[in-house]
Amino acid sequence: MYPDKSEGLNKETEDSIYFFTVSFEPLNNWSPHKVHIWDRDFPTSEHAFQWKKFSIEAPEVASEIFSAGSPFLVYKISRAHKDKQPQNWNENKVAVMEEILRAKFTQHEDVQDALKRTGKRKIIENSPIDSFWGIGPNNDGQSMLGNIWMKIRDGLN
Repeated sequence: MYPDKSEGLNKETEDSIYFFTVSFEPLNNWSPHKVHIWDRDFPTSEHAFQWKKFSIEAPEVASEIFSAGSPFLVYKISRAHKDKQPQNWNENKVAVMEEILRAKFTQHEDVQDALKRTGKRKIIENSPIDSFWGIGPNNDGQSMLGNIWMKIRDGLN
């Protein structure tokens, strides 16, 4: 279903754009994998994560996030309402993300396959802008998303 390697699948030339699903796309929070959690069906794990952030203190924002048509819109809505997120969100966000990723893993065979294909390799969220969930612009970020996936993977053995 997914290619074994991603090299050369996505590139740009002066006159063309080449795109295709990358081999480990199922591990991405924006991948089109529904996640059933908290008695709801979310279109993506990004929807679930951002919804949870606002579900208690700003339910109107959570509702807007739940109905958003894409993870990019979810991200924009969340950023626009950052002032409404819970004071203790930073203390809880890693545990929430782990809960979501575990649900995604158990609910989708292709996510399980992608995670197993990582073997014992380090998993890095290669975000050029996010130094917490990814490695950030200087490649020295925490890559918490990758760390959670490795924790889930290591628990399989």
